[in-house]
Amino acid sequence: MGSCWLRLAALLALGARPSLEYEGSGYSPLEDDEDVYARSRYKETPWCSPIKVKHGYANCRTPQGEYYKNVLGTRCDIRCQKGYELHGPQQLICQSNKRWSGKVLCKQKRCPTLSMPTNGGFKCLDGAYFGSRCEYYCSPGYQLKGDRIVTCMDNKVWSGRPASCVDTEPPRIQCPSVKEKTAEPNKLTARVFWDTPEGRDTADGILTDVILKGLPPGSHFPEGDHKIQYTVYDRAENKGTCKFLVKVRVRRCVKLNAPDNGYIKCSGDGNNYGATCEFSCIGGYELQGSPARVCQYNLGWSGVEPTCAPMNINVNVRTAAALLDQFYEKRRLLIISTPTAANFFYRMQLGMLQPAQCGLDLRHVTVVELVGVFPAQIGRIGVKLLPPSLALQLRLLLRIPHYNFNIVVMDKHGMDKERYPFPATPAELFALIDNFPLRKEEMKLQAEIGRGVHQLHTSHQKGQRKPVQSLYKVVFSLASGKT
Repeated sequence: MGSCWLRLAALLALGARPSLEYEGSGYSPLEDDEDVYARSRYKETPWCSPIKVKHGYANCRTPQGEYYKNVLGTRCDIRCQKGYELHGPQQLICQSNKRWSGKVLCKQKRCPTLSMPTNGGFKCLDGAYFGSRCEYYCSPGYQLKGDRIVTCMDNKVWSGRPASCVDTEPPRIQCPSVKEKTAEPNKLTARVFWDTPEGRDTADGILTDVILKGLPPGSHFPEGDHKIQYTVYDRAENKGTCKFLVKVRVRRCVKLNAPDNGYIKCSGDGNNYGATCEFSCIGGYELQGSPARVCQYNLGWSGVEPTCAPMNINVNVRTAAALLDQFYEKRRLLIISTPTAANFFYRMQLGMLQPAQCGLDLRHVTVVELVGVFPAQIGRIGVKLLPPSLALQLRLLLRIPHYNFNIVVMDKHGMDKERYPFPATPAELFALIDNFPLRKEEMKLQAEIGRGVHQLHTSHQKGQRKPVQSLYKVVFSLASGKT
């Protein structure tokens, strides 16, 4: 019994000693009662220190299948945890000198350093080691292309696509608001100004091109709406666009029409603010009312509406010149002279002209009849009778024979165009009158209203005489002396 207590005391004393350390791998040995007991029991057996691999593990095999995995000849395969890589031999052997055949270490895997993207950067958690996350960012005005977040993987490669910062944001440009302007008096355009808009690039601030579509500022814009567009480009060929409208308004009066038997000629567009319309009448008609009217700012026309009234012939004049002046540039004259109202040719001529009265009016022809021989002679224009002295003056002025039938045709300018000693048919008279040369102003007016009057340009006209105005004073003095 006493010997049992002594043995127990020896065992307790042995367990109370400090833990044993063996030369070997440099790792601390396993410390438990079984190991201490085993070592005291097999003092002569070589042992290596137990293997502990940080961030890894060892798979050991003993020669004889012993329970303890650090006896002589034990072979251990070393493996590292995911994200770590082995530095040292993959297998360790427990040698007779009680040391392992090498040293091993599991180091955390590391990915290559990321490249800094142009116009951007990145920030990482835990550097570039396994499991580390890095996030890319771009400078203002640039967009990230690729994966924003990448992770260092077990194969020491970063996940995702390489990131880059590209300029995809278009430059900014601000156009002015709508520009509205009213045309100036008697104009159909307005000059419009604005400040040229400036573009701004959100990336590097550099613009390459500024393109204007439409008229530039300071131009004369016609009436209507005009779209103006500015386009700017940056160095990445992104474009920014802005648009605005230029609105030009023309104040307009109600459109005027030509009076019956008359013409109208207007400046500008005919009814725009400041436009002037001038009126005139065809031959045989006189203008009554305002000869010109102006479109005013209040969109009303100045003056009084004009009309063209039939010419009022005044037969109570003293001279033939005064009578003819009323027709000058207004009417053509067909003067029929006969010594007696019973003249056969005279009656035949009147019979032919009566049905042709409409054709005479269209050609602005006035018929003057001189009947009888002085002092028993009279003149007649329609139903108006001329005083005998006035009829005499006409015969003297135009050198018309007293005792023979005669017809004299005169144009609007007092020119003696043709004389007939016998009755003339309306067709002959109309053919003659229609071939009278017209003045340029009259041609233009007739062309505007679509009359299409044909003009013969000839250097000589049959039966032309000197203008009758040159004889007015002589005839007047002769007529005055005889009356």
